[in-house]
Amino acid sequence: MSRLDASLSETPAERTSRQERLHGTLGVAGIVFMVVAASSPLTVVAGAVPVALAIGNGPGLPAAYLLVAVILLLFSVGYSLMSQHVTNAGAFYSYITRGISKPTGLGAAFVALVSYTAIQAAVYGLFGATLSSLLVSWGAPNIPWWLCAFAAMAVVGVLGYRNVDLSVKVLGVLMLCEVGIIAIMDFGVLGQGGATGVSLTSFTPRSFFTGSPGIGVMFAIASFMGFEATAIYGEEAKDAKRTVPIATYVAVILIGVFYAFSSWAVVIAYGPSKVAAAAGKNISGLTFAATDTYIGGWAENTMNVLLVTSLFAVLLAFHNAVARYLFSLGRESVIPARFGRSHERHHSPHFGSLTQTASALVVLAVFALAGLDPVANVFSWMSGLATLGLIALMALTSAGVLVFFRKTRVDTRVWNTLVAPALGLLGLIFLLVLVVLNFTTLIGGSSALAYTFEAILVVAFALGFGLAWRWKVSRPDSYAQLGSFLG
Repeated sequence: MSRLDASLSETPAERTSRQERLHGTLGVAGIVFMVVAASSPLTVVAGAVPVALAIGNGPGLPAAYLLVAVILLLFSVGYSLMSQHVTNAGAFYSYITRGISKPTGLGAAFVALVSYTAIQAAVYGLFGATLSSLLVSWGAPNIPWWLCAFAAMAVVGVLGYRNVDLSVKVLGVLMLCEVGIIAIMDFGVLGQGGATGVSLTSFTPRSFFTGSPGIGVMFAIASFMGFEATAIYGEEAKDAKRTVPIATYVAVILIGVFYAFSSWAVVIAYGPSKVAAAAGKNISGLTFAATDTYIGGWAENTMNVLLVTSLFAVLLAFHNAVARYLFSLGRESVIPARFGRSHERHHSPHFGSLTQTASALVVLAVFALAGLDPVANVFSWMSGLATLGLIALMALTSAGVLVFFRKTRVDTRVWNTLVAPALGLLGLIFLLVLVVLNFTTLIGGSSALAYTFEAILVVAFALGFGLAWRWKVSRPDSYAQLGSFLG
């Protein structure tokens, strides 16, 4: 029977049931490509690492990446175990709902939407500025950053509308290219002995506590944003109960080791005693200059081009994440039901994809009309807002995991359901406190602006929480559906 014949023979109920599920054949590699691309290795090594070296703990930054990786691995134990029992495109929302309560889960969903939308806006700003600057360096006229961003938005919208397998192919190629050029720089620096010889002092306690270690750790955790999306793709995985846990562990280990190794290479390139000062003098060009010195101009030029493709990969990855959150909420009647129907042919959350493109267009248009700087304002502000929101969600999810396994007893292993999630929760609370205390530094803004962004997240959570409580009384059927769908 052909696909057309099978489709025609379906009853309306069967078609609706099928369209309420996402379909795909993602394996471990595909999911890892998606989430590593979302963390944007080249953007981190060329952008976040120099800033953290300059105002954080300098030569001790590589150790900060390893510390954060350990905390996130502890978080991943319960997170990945939860994915074996709850498979849903709205990962944080579903886990918190099933673990803590429906109101808390819906509040978390609203925070997730704000956070993921913010990080998309942030990267559109940086993408537009980076591409515009690159084109000028090639002799092209000065194109407004927002025009470059809108062009990228159109391409992202088309890819996000189609089957996720196409996105995986695009992201896989882009991610391998950016990781490749960073690896060339890393081994080039280490192979030539750097400025003062290869040393492991970056991994000593003394180096870790140099300068402001709290700021170093804060930038390190910000560099991991996106890894948590492994569970979002559970419904599109070939074997979610096996694929998602493996992909989560692989992603955290790969990201943590790669960032620690690459930031260490940058330290070696300038010397442990001089790298902080060098970063302070040339934050935007620190990594590029090291690449030029140890590899050559061709590598620096290649890195500039791949920075643009790296940012495009981030845009596509987070676009897909938001579309799937909207799909999950539509399927459970939190938002109009049309959001919860997958595309008949592409099996994608197409309506969520279109809506996300439209919302990004509106947000970016507001920033452009306001005349805000795409890097100092749009990127710094929105990425800081997203980082705070996602860390808070991870902490809530850890709490949800603890409660879920205490309530259900579907798994009674002490390490997996109690010790690791509890340690992960403590670690995430520690990271959350660091971000809150240093939030003005993260966003590069005033205390008033920091309080405003924090208030936005609190209001988003309160709206979701309050809506769920209202439904408990006025729409008990809708309330009962919250967090109930298992893909």
